[in-house]
Amino acid sequence: MVWRIAIKHIIFAENLMKMKKPLPKGISDFKTIIRENGYYVDKSLAIKEVIDDISQVVLLPRPRRFGKTLFMSMLSYFFDQNHAGENRELFNGLNIQKETVFETHQGKYPVIFISFKDIKSSTFDETLEQIQELLGDVYAKFSFLLESNHLSSIQKEQIETIINYKANKKQLGSSLRNLTSYLFDHFKQKPILLIDEYDTPIHSAYTEKYYEPMILFMRNLLSAALKDNVNLHKGVLTGTLRISQESIFTGLNNPSVYSLLNSEFNTCFGFTPEELDEMLAYYELEHLGSDIQKWYNGYIFGGQEIYNPWSIIKFVASKDKQFIPHWVNTSSNDLIKELIIDSPSSVRLELHELLKGKPILKTLEENTSFPNLKKSADVIFSFLVFSGYLKAKLSKFEDNHYWYSLMIPNMEVKELFRTIIMRWLEDSFENEKYTNLLKSLTCGDIESFELIMNEFVISSLSFHHVQKPDVERVYQAFVLGLLVSLSNRYDVSAERESGFGRYDIALVPNDKNKKAIIMEFKKINDLNEETKDQALASALQQIEVRHYEAGIRQRGYHDILKLAVVFDGKRVWVKA
Repeated sequence: MVWRIAIKHIIFAENLMKMKKPLPKGISDFKTIIRENGYYVDKSLAIKEVIDDISQVVLLPRPRRFGKTLFMSMLSYFFDQNHAGENRELFNGLNIQKETVFETHQGKYPVIFISFKDIKSSTFDETLEQIQELLGDVYAKFSFLLESNHLSSIQKEQIETIINYKANKKQLGSSLRNLTSYLFDHFKQKPILLIDEYDTPIHSAYTEKYYEPMILFMRNLLSAALKDNVNLHKGVLTGTLRISQESIFTGLNNPSVYSLLNSEFNTCFGFTPEELDEMLAYYELEHLGSDIQKWYNGYIFGGQEIYNPWSIIKFVASKDKQFIPHWVNTSSNDLIKELIIDSPSSVRLELHELLKGKPILKTLEENTSFPNLKKSADVIFSFLVFSGYLKAKLSKFEDNHYWYSLMIPNMEVKELFRTIIMRWLEDSFENEKYTNLLKSLTCGDIESFELIMNEFVISSLSFHHVQKPDVERVYQAFVLGLLVSLSNRYDVSAERESGFGRYDIALVPNDKNKKAIIMEFKKINDLNEETKDQALASALQQIEVRHYEAGIRQRGYHDILKLAVVFDGKRVWVKA
């Protein structure tokens, strides 16, 4: 009887969803959503923000899958003078229709709309071919210029060269600027240039190792189109990051750059809590609000709380309503994995704190230089924030810098970080050996733990790692990474104050009948010709003298294992 009732509820839910407006899963074309009566979260007032901004060029970096292409599509249909009357109907009932700018700007401009979101390949030559085809298709939309009385025969030849995919690299580099000139000559009206996901080819180039020629080409293309272009009314760009290597936007006349740290445009991408509540009420899913918040909330754009739109739409549109990762599975995450694995030891230590739900305090660098990503912890954390893997809340202004409290935004991203670390372990070690390492540690089998730990260090840590001045933190971060999979059963902590100091690592089980573990790391002092036995004794003595176990005993634990972990290069000794 129970299963029959359950089936009835499922059928009722499916029928309810069929009667409602369809959610635009993966649809980025504004006209398609409106014409097919899809559910649309009204972001049209962003048009007024674009118009009111005094700069000729506006750059709006946001994480992937936060609605940038749909946003640019909306701008295109609004401003484009082609089919202006037909496009006007698309905005019936939307907020922008109530503004005075609607009458003065709707359908008044030639519009060039180009999206680089699908431009990614394994070589520079292949990417250049893709861009050649993309620009050729953009030019083809303006093939009527070949009949224009306002263009010369030479200009028309240049247009045909682009349309026929025969342009060389130099001609491609000047193509967008030339097109603004052709359109102005023909219409006597300065066009609007919309460039979506401008940095996708650059991101791909960095991953596939052809960064230098790609950054040079994109700098030429964008600077030519946007710098001192007297034929351009306004340029709007979106992307994930603000690329600064050798300043891709060098010389632009005061462009407005509004990242997710700024209050401007802060509600234009993603869903506000009010917008989400309205959607959940429409689909009668209010009862799932708290779980949705844990899984897909957590972002802060310019002080405004924002939900991940991709994950929300995927979840609400699904039949089974399972809480699973959606957004994090829309890319390979290879670069994130590479950054975490190759990062300084301090990054992995702080990532461990983030996984435990603790915030870390950082200054953020808005200008991203891919070649410098791995050189600084602050740059890595900035990249994670602007890519959508961490959230940043303004904390204070000190020493002429804004400081932000960083946290993992939600369960979806938290699971990704866990997966990256676990896959790293699985790729680096035999799974059975890793299981034995954890088992030997938690059971107090120190001899086996020391033996397996040495195998792990030899196979994973490079000579460069163990020669760093902060080698104790390198080992600490390495061991913390190994212990991540225990975090469901243990409170794994580092540098926590206890007794008269701070222990290096502690594992405190959820079950108070099990063994708690304190670990103190120490490098053999070569200058004092210290032996490994002396170093082990010194580390154990430090645990005792500073009463590191005090805080753990106060929590009701009595079985506490104290371990000294001593190392010399890539050789490790452990003693209880």
